[in-house]
Amino acid sequence: MEANQKNITRFIIHAGQMLLAHGAESTLVSDITRRLGLACGVDEVEVSLSASSLIVTTIMDGNCVTTARRSPDKGINMSVVTEVQRVCIMVERQVLDFSMAQRKLERIQPTRYNRWLVVLMIGLSCAAFSHLAGGDKIVFIITFIASSIGMIVRQEIGHRNFNPLLNFAATAFVTTLISSQAVIYQLGSHPSLPMASSVLMLVPGFPLINAVADMLKGYINMGIARFAMASLLTFATSIGIVGAMTITGSWGWIH
Repeated sequence: MEANQKNITRFIIHAGQMLLAHGAESTLVSDITRRLGLACGVDEVEVSLSASSLIVTTIMDGNCVTTARRSPDKGINMSVVTEVQRVCIMVERQVLDFSMAQRKLERIQPTRYNRWLVVLMIGLSCAAFSHLAGGDKIVFIITFIASSIGMIVRQEIGHRNFNPLLNFAATAFVTTLISSQAVIYQLGSHPSLPMASSVLMLVPGFPLINAVADMLKGYINMGIARFAMASLLTFATSIGIVGAMTITGSWGWIH
């Protein structure tokens, strides 16, 4: 494969950067980066990861090249992760040469569902939890409205690139403010259920799973960093919930 070592190093760290930024677990980032380097013709690839950056060292014909890149969080998006994996497999099987692989990697863009479809499905999923917990139709409707509006708030704040902690706190505040009306006016069979069910969309499940997976697979620092971020998101959500309950005086569901 006709490519010099510096270009190969830049190429593989770009792939690792995309994986890390879009929520891939550390083992996958390290493995794909190493496999790409070996498939491109280098003799050895070493990868070092941190919560927001990565360092890649390649060795080829006795020469050593090291480069580092920041990798700020761009949100979980498995379509990007899948596309990068596909590029890696195609390079390994020699379906793509180096220049073709570079172009294909640069064309990868995050794909997202229609925002209103997301709002609808989030509203239905949270409302379904309230129904499974014993809520009637009124509880279902209130939960659906509160979680749907909360998701719109989350999307709007996210599009403006605000800090995720502020996003989670504001979303939890608005969602709880709306759902607490069921407690204030005693609506439905279990008025407190909408308050508990409508904020389930803010549970940072994916970061927590990745944190545990990283620690179990030996990436202790990455696991701790991801667990800390998930804990901060949970804390921000709690602040929003408590703030809304303080304003409305609706504390019944936590007793």
